[in-house]
Amino acid sequence: MSRIVAAMSGGVDSAVAAARMLDAGHDVVGVHLALSTTAATLRESARGCCTLEDSADARRVADRLGIPFYVWDLAARFRLDVVEDFVREYAAGRTPNPCLRCNERIKFAALLERALALGFDGVATGHYARVVLPGEPGNVTGGRELHRAADPAKDQSYVLGVLDAAQLAGSHFPLGDSVKAQVRAEARERGFAVAAKPDSHDICFIPDGDTRGWLAARLGERPGPIVDENGNVVGEHRGAYAYTVGQRRGLGLARPAPDGRPRYVVSTDPHSNTVVVGTDDLLGIDQIDLGHLRWCGPAAGPGQRLGVQLRAHGAEFPVTLAAPGGVPEAPGTGGGPADLTLHLAGRVRGVAPGQTAVLYDGPRVAGSGTIVSTRRR
Repeated sequence: MSRIVAAMSGGVDSAVAAARMLDAGHDVVGVHLALSTTAATLRESARGCCTLEDSADARRVADRLGIPFYVWDLAARFRLDVVEDFVREYAAGRTPNPCLRCNERIKFAALLERALALGFDGVATGHYARVVLPGEPGNVTGGRELHRAADPAKDQSYVLGVLDAAQLAGSHFPLGDSVKAQVRAEARERGFAVAAKPDSHDICFIPDGDTRGWLAARLGERPGPIVDENGNVVGEHRGAYAYTVGQRRGLGLARPAPDGRPRYVVSTDPHSNTVVVGTDDLLGIDQIDLGHLRWCGPAAGPGQRLGVQLRAHGAEFPVTLAAPGGVPEAPGTGGGPADLTLHLAGRVRGVAPGQTAVLYDGPRVAGSGTIVSTRRR
């Protein structure tokens, strides 16, 4: 029997995950993470996962299960490692994913570290992903492996791709073999009041979903030019940080493309405060330079063929790994040195510095890296 901290967000998934760990014979303690000093303001309607209401929902589930329940205050670390990081990345012209950063630095760094320091053996969460142990079908490395969930529609292995092997060793995902309908049905059978609770979505610390307005309140308006691929000014923006590669809506361009085709954001340069737009044929890239590599098992290297996923619930694309392709740093982004280059079999659109690329070997998560630059061969 293991001593397990069940991370309880107040939603149906973490509730059922805690119950399953208890049924499996583990000694379970429920923990809700307080991620804001003003928790009541973190959510309006069903967007977030960190409000006082959520804490109360988690406590009621723990009471029903008969397990101890605690609230751990990680608000200061969340503010520094997730919220402030989010602002810095956008200000630098990069496109971060705060959910991955929260998993990397809060749930599977701060939470797991504290749990282990207190004598627990690991942490269980309600993520939809599978842990495949040595000797189990599908295990190819002989070690503990992170795999895609059985339900492709709910698979969350992408947002867990930042875990390294040491963190995976202490992680449990009891919902990996289930579909959402099964989890809700089980919650109803167990009498959990959260059985029909809507899923949280979007960014928990931007309750109204207006990322541009939220950033403007912190970074201020910084008007600058919108230019085409030839440098001609075609419009004006209020802050380059508010635009992402592949964006079409909200550009407010005064001049259409000469051939009448729609324009998209091709790149942003925070140093010159310029947004570059072009037609969709300029969006496709087939080389990605990665930094900040994290391997969830044996490291991969040049010549190896893997798959890459570039956004949550996005498609997987075949890639061949190569040594860094002669671009030591992402131009204009300060994204740091590249440690690995991905050669894609075809061109992919809407890929931006700051995004996370998660590498797969079949259903197994091999590792991840942060995109520092993109190019075309």
